[in-house]
Amino acid sequence: MSIAITGTGAVSPAGWGVAALLDAVSSSKPISPSVLERQSGETTVRTPVLRVPEAGATTPKFARLRRTSPISKFAAAAMAEALGEVRLAEIAAGTLRVGVIFTVTNGCVNYSNRFFGEALADPAMASPILFPETVFNAPSSHLSAMIGSESPNDTLIGDSTGFFSGIDLAVEWIERGDVDGCVVISAEEIDWLSAEGLCLYSRGYMPSEGAAAIYLESAEAPVKLLRLPDPVSLSANSRLQAAQKIRSQLAASDDGNMLLIDGRTGVKRHDLPESIAWADWSGPRWSPRAVLGEGMGVSSALQVVAAVEALKAGLCQMAVVSAVGANQQAAGLVLGKESKL
Repeated sequence: MSIAITGTGAVSPAGWGVAALLDAVSSSKPISPSVLERQSGETTVRTPVLRVPEAGATTPKFARLRRTSPISKFAAAAMAEALGEVRLAEIAAGTLRVGVIFTVTNGCVNYSNRFFGEALADPAMASPILFPETVFNAPSSHLSAMIGSESPNDTLIGDSTGFFSGIDLAVEWIERGDVDGCVVISAEEIDWLSAEGLCLYSRGYMPSEGAAAIYLESAEAPVKLLRLPDPVSLSANSRLQAAQKIRSQLAASDDGNMLLIDGRTGVKRHDLPESIAWADWSGPRWSPRAVLGEGMGVSSALQVVAAVEALKAGLCQMAVVSAVGANQQAAGLVLGKESKL
């Protein structure tokens, strides 16, 4: 079965929409960070972060989104862009069965912070309205409700490579006939706890947030999923071994026609496995995380959307996406306009 990606959506520190993402990543335009502040006793703790700009927000108007935290709003905007008005109308009419797969690492940290902060301060005053927004699958629930989908819905929790696992599950649903198409979304939101936790690994990390979505279906379309190898587990391999194995499985051709989109962030210790595994690559190469920051669960998703948009813009004939997660797996895929491999 020929699986194609026929829709994309993105929300990132570069702005709302895939056009802003492609412009920032392709040009390596620097994005000015903001500062996240919190009080710790008499000390003000300041953490530089890359946030999604408030201007230009494209979150759809939907009652359930009024009380949600940013992660659900980002995800809704990315999904709406990926599906487009025609598909949204078909889903609402019941003529198109679209599954929803949401992948995440941190989840709804803003509301978790608020709820448990209230519970610690005064358990009797902790708002029960907040609690449903603290669970990992809250965003995916809002997404299916927003489009009126009665098709399968799932949330996968993993490291930054979880988006590839989401794509794998989407392909399974499509090939099994459970859905006509599937939208895979990832999103994360900034919170002081996750931002400071990330920086404990290296002060060189730039915590960020955003969302990315792709729509997959069985179709003959310009951007096809050519290769999606099984991920390489870090339980039995070092990050370097995993990076080398996934490169071998991707079988990417360094002939000048293929664009490499890697998971390097600019932090040497994090980047070392991919830097070594792809050391001989001489073709075009993008590192979206070095521009957009480290968004954890959403980072690989933004890499994939950047690859699709580069193909659509004619910047390459094929694209290979590679990423090594923090503690679970290394994964990747090959996209292109060629026939199915």
